[in-house]
Amino acid sequence: MKQAFIILLSLIVFGCVDKPNKTAAVMNTQTQSEKTWSQQLDEILPLLGHRNWILVVDKAFPLQSANGMTYIDTQSDLLQVLDTVVRKVNKSTHVKGIFYTDTELGFLTEELVPGIGTFRDQLQQSLKGNNIQTLNHNDVFEKLDSASKLFNVVILKTENVMPYTSVFVELDCGYWSAEKENQLRASIAR
Repeated sequence: MKQAFIILLSLIVFGCVDKPNKTAAVMNTQTQSEKTWSQQLDEILPLLGHRNWILVVDKAFPLQSANGMTYIDTQSDLLQVLDTVVRKVNKSTHVKGIFYTDTELGFLTEELVPGIGTFRDQLQQSLKGNNIQTLNHNDVFEKLDSASKLFNVVILKTENVMPYTSVFVELDCGYWSAEKENQLRASIAR
């Protein structure tokens, strides 16, 4: 009798506990996947700020285990995705981009990677007028590892299959400059 009472009590208690709504999770996933990558970027860009990153990467870019990384499979051409990212970041009032390319990209030849010269020319056009810097490929991963511990990194994965063609965008404050920050710090120090 005592054992039957415990079983009945367990059924009542556990039967009243809210169970996760699996249907809602599936619906949220479906809703998110129905949005284009550009729409997803439109939703997240206003939330991003100084020290966040947006990466436009080639197809072989690895899925990393850091919690602060959000992957979006664009299923699109790298330069088309980059053009959209550049336009959206430059149109933004709260952030501006510092664009990094791999140092290795400048050393690739047509013999090693057919079509790389055309790609580099188009890349320069896409980034024209922006702050562009180069970094060794491995140094990029060190920056990302450090950044993703505190800040979100959005990775837009593309269909590009050329090595060292990814573009890494470090977001900076769009309405405050390093010079103004230095002036403020000097005033505080006085």
